[in-house]
Amino acid sequence: MADLRADARRNRDRLVEAAAALFAERGPDAPLDEVARRAGVGVGTLYRRFPDRDALVRAVAVTSLRRVVGNARAAAGAADGWSGLTGFVRASVGDLRLAAGLSMTFARTWAGLRLDAEHEELRDELVALLQQLVDRAHGEGAMRPEVSAGDLAVLLALVLRPLPGAPPALVGGAAERHIAIVLEGMRAHPGEPLPGDPLLLDDLR
Repeated sequence: MADLRADARRNRDRLVEAAAALFAERGPDAPLDEVARRAGVGVGTLYRRFPDRDALVRAVAVTSLRRVVGNARAAAGAADGWSGLTGFVRASVGDLRLAAGLSMTFARTWAGLRLDAEHEELRDELVALLQQLVDRAHGEGAMRPEVSAGDLAVLLALVLRPLPGAPPALVGGAAERHIAIVLEGMRAHPGEPLPGDPLLLDDLR
């Protein structure tokens, strides 16, 4: 029985991993039989684990968020605040870009994740960790003091939104470049103050 449960878990993990890769390549409308083929299982196994596309999207979203939170935990132990913050962002680009695409295409499913206890717990931990990373970078004088964690979250969401009709290779390369531009713009340096008030993470809830 234990071996059966372990096999079921491995099959589920392979399906989620295959779906995440395929969604990133072809978008969320990628055929589910291709997901099953890439995972090395039958279509029947896929539907036993995930009765519909929304269930698979939810699993991909939670798994992706776990990785992002893991990146943030690792970043908290960096030698300095700026390298921790930038390392977190760069390590999380792929998962954040996937989340941006899924949230646009599956808006109803994404809204339903607010009712998922694990997703909510992970999201709350990520918010706290991101605030810690930004506070540390501020405290060390490495980040513009008027740029908040909420500002960073919105900038990442805007930069990582998929461009309609753009080839995946172009989107990936552009995302890396634009993230670098955003991070460079947040560095502390003399200049004109930014207009408006900083966004707080609580404002985005």
